[in-house]
Amino acid sequence: MSRPRIVIVGAGFAGYRTARTLSRLTRHQADITVLNPTDYFLYLPLLPQVAAGILEPRRVSVSLSGSLPHVRLVLGEADGIDLDGHTVHYTGPEGEEGTLPFDRLVLAAGSVNKLLPVPGVAEHAHGFRGLPEALYLRDHVTRQVELAAAAGDRAECAARCTFVVVGAGYTGTEVAAHGAMYTDAQVRRHPMRTGMRPRWMLLDVAPRVLPEMDERLSRTAERVLRQRGVDVRMGTSVKEATHDGVLLSDGTSVDTRTLVWCVGVRPDPLVESLGLPMERGRLLVDPHLQVPGRPELFACGDVAAVPDLNEPGQYTPMTAQHAWRHGKVCAQNVAASLGIGTRRAYRHRDLGFVVDLGGAKAAANPLGLPMSGPAAGAVTRGYHLAAMPGNRVRVAADWLLDAVLPRQAVQLGLVRSWSVPLESSSPEVARVPGRPERTGKDTGPTGDRPDDAEAKHRPGSQPAKNQPGAEPTVDRAGGEPAKNQPGGEPAKRQPGGEPAKGQPGGESAKEQPGGEPAKEQTHGERAQRSRSGSPRASGGPRRAVEAAGPRPARGGSGKTPRGTGAGSAAKRPTAPSGPSRSAGPPTDPGPEPPANQPPPGPDIAPGPVKRTDGRAVEGDS
Repeated sequence: MSRPRIVIVGAGFAGYRTARTLSRLTRHQADITVLNPTDYFLYLPLLPQVAAGILEPRRVSVSLSGSLPHVRLVLGEADGIDLDGHTVHYTGPEGEEGTLPFDRLVLAAGSVNKLLPVPGVAEHAHGFRGLPEALYLRDHVTRQVELAAAAGDRAECAARCTFVVVGAGYTGTEVAAHGAMYTDAQVRRHPMRTGMRPRWMLLDVAPRVLPEMDERLSRTAERVLRQRGVDVRMGTSVKEATHDGVLLSDGTSVDTRTLVWCVGVRPDPLVESLGLPMERGRLLVDPHLQVPGRPELFACGDVAAVPDLNEPGQYTPMTAQHAWRHGKVCAQNVAASLGIGTRRAYRHRDLGFVVDLGGAKAAANPLGLPMSGPAAGAVTRGYHLAAMPGNRVRVAADWLLDAVLPRQAVQLGLVRSWSVPLESSSPEVARVPGRPERTGKDTGPTGDRPDDAEAKHRPGSQPAKNQPGAEPTVDRAGGEPAKNQPGGEPAKRQPGGEPAKGQPGGESAKEQPGGEPAKEQTHGERAQRSRSGSPRASGGPRRAVEAAGPRPARGGSGKTPRGTGAGSAAKRPTAPSGPSRSAGPPTDPGPEPPANQPPPGPDIAPGPVKRTDGRAVEGDS
């Protein structure tokens, strides 16, 4: 008899704990597979310290294969679940597709950035949910301080060294506290010519900082922030954002180049495609973390609305502490469904919260005991060391080095602004050139967008022209790839051929390197032929797709691919219907290569990124 197959979607706090506990309980009696976009578990509470240069990125990243030795890891993002067929469809990091069969499915996909209908925020703000965003913020803040120090104009200097953080919850408060210490240390070593100092602003519509915590702790955190020069403005938020500044709800205009969006999170929209009962975007489950009517389906973490048995009628909040405990109970109940152990309902005891304010300062209430100052700092760091599933010695070593050595304020330039859009369904993965971004508007089972008919003018859904990643065309299924870009439409007199008018996706000119693809062939298939001369070598030929329309949803009851809007995984672009559009006569590309020379491969660098919004590549939204 074959062993039961357990698939866990997501490796955050809930998914990682589920996999680790199940591996111990089943003792090789089940095949456990974790589907996750990255090969590490990210310890999110320490992410602000990565942005402030205290910890290196790998310190908060725990290897999945190294810490889960008896669990199979599959890299990819789930974009369709067939509950009746017991399969999960996913897309790998290089665009490959696959299917995972299951007997038990655990949904622990986590959450994404929560957006508000504020003009300009999606284009000019950046979130704080993954390592790419933390690394980008660290580079960006360092760059702005260096540019401000070299600027002779006081207005430009003031704008560059002003940093606005929206959201005074746990994340926003820690980002502002650590960021102020980081920039002050830079200025002490390299004073600005204008004599100005960095300015941090913390905004929130709530009446006080850290509204989730005890009022005494909120006052402690606000006092520490104000002592460091942070401009704390409660009852205020952003009304409009531009490249040069923000307009606040009280009518104040602030010149800035930095807007950090920490207003909260929302559940991953993958669960909305299942068509099951929901509660504010979360999948309704019973106290055993099982979906009613679906004995094979479990959910935990931020995507699950778990009844709070201590407060009837309420659901457990979306916190890391609850997600970590969900994972243990979920693993026990999955094992019980296989005949191993007994089921148990989820009950919790509040252990308190800790907020690291940098240095020796913190606000904490372990077991309900309010604490502040160095004692709270020691408790906070001790809690993090105990809660981390790995890298404890490395984290403690970095803390010790930070206490005795100055921080290295350098910008590596590894993460650019356009690669970490705020509107993304995968903030833990940086966007790469030549690959469509899975962005975030929610879509229904039919692919229609309930909230927004178009994704135009939004990062991830429409990159700048002449920028790798292609530009979707409005009202086109999947969009039309940008011309002269990697993955886009080949330009005339370029290797790969000239697209013929009236052909879906274009037809390569005869006697050109790359050959002539057959008519009615998708653009993605033609691009693959131009690289290897044949259909995809791995996995056989690609399935035929009608070129004159969007790709149909995969069949199966309850199986719906994730949509193309904000917070959901986008469908792959299909070839546009109708004639290809030309932007005008092409410029002379120079001498043509020899006829027997193959076209450039996918490992050729796409070249510098150009922008049409008047800013340099290093300029940040």
